[in-house]
Amino acid sequence: MSIPQEHKPPVSGRAAEDLSYYRSEPVSFVRRGSRLHGKREEAWERQADRFVIDVPRHHADTSVHEDAAFDADAVYGRRAPLTVEIGSGLGEAIAHAAVDHPERDFLAVEVYRPGLAQLMVRIEQKGLENVRAVQANAPEVLDVMLAPGSVDELWVFFSDPWHKAKHHKRRLVKESFAAKAARALAPGGIWRLATDWSNYAEQMREVLDASPDFESLHPGERTGEDSPLTLVRRAGLEGHEPDPDFTDDRGGWAPRWDGRMLTSFEGKAHKAGRLVFDLAYRRI
Repeated sequence: MSIPQEHKPPVSGRAAEDLSYYRSEPVSFVRRGSRLHGKREEAWERQADRFVIDVPRHHADTSVHEDAAFDADAVYGRRAPLTVEIGSGLGEAIAHAAVDHPERDFLAVEVYRPGLAQLMVRIEQKGLENVRAVQANAPEVLDVMLAPGSVDELWVFFSDPWHKAKHHKRRLVKESFAAKAARALAPGGIWRLATDWSNYAEQMREVLDASPDFESLHPGERTGEDSPLTLVRRAGLEGHEPDPDFTDDRGGWAPRWDGRMLTSFEGKAHKAGRLVFDLAYRRI
């Protein structure tokens, strides 16, 4: 394996010994525990073989081999609109939507096994048949595994904001990711995003507004006094210095989508006094 000239070769860790473990782009997640206990372990043992897609790997255990392919018609046993959630967490949102929309199929993309195991618990409890999951790095799923134009709706809710400026390169939503999302989404397909951090919300808006592949569903909406960004800056939320003269004249924020259930994660954000920014774009 060769390393692009613009990237420095790894000097420590497993990749330094074997370049097949080297990734040219930083991943948007960090390693966490994968051990399962109790109901999660039991549900995983019963359901994972059926509901978790077995993906051929390239190098790391969350990578996707270039030969991987997802045949939705074969997996779900029918042809239906496909919704993909990137970073499904504990599976609350996708399981709730799958109950409300049995006419649609859903794919959860998550790197943490405990989260996927909790989704298996929900699948059992709700008797779901229209949900599948994959434990893999999201950009590789969009770029390799999913067929071009095969996704009807894409969700990215509350991905890691990576607060420090030096870590912003790890943020999921950036120009390169938007191109991968455009590849997977069908023309007219919808990309829904949400975050509880204003700085990341501004980056999302900047990336999607600049993309030639997407158009906002709410251009110019919720500006000025109606903008959550105006409120955050003026009130000095999230640790910002209060700026009483700040006004968000750009807007583009979507109203809270009623198809997104209030998850435990979002509930914690509200309790901490953070506002939630919603965005919605259409694949051109």
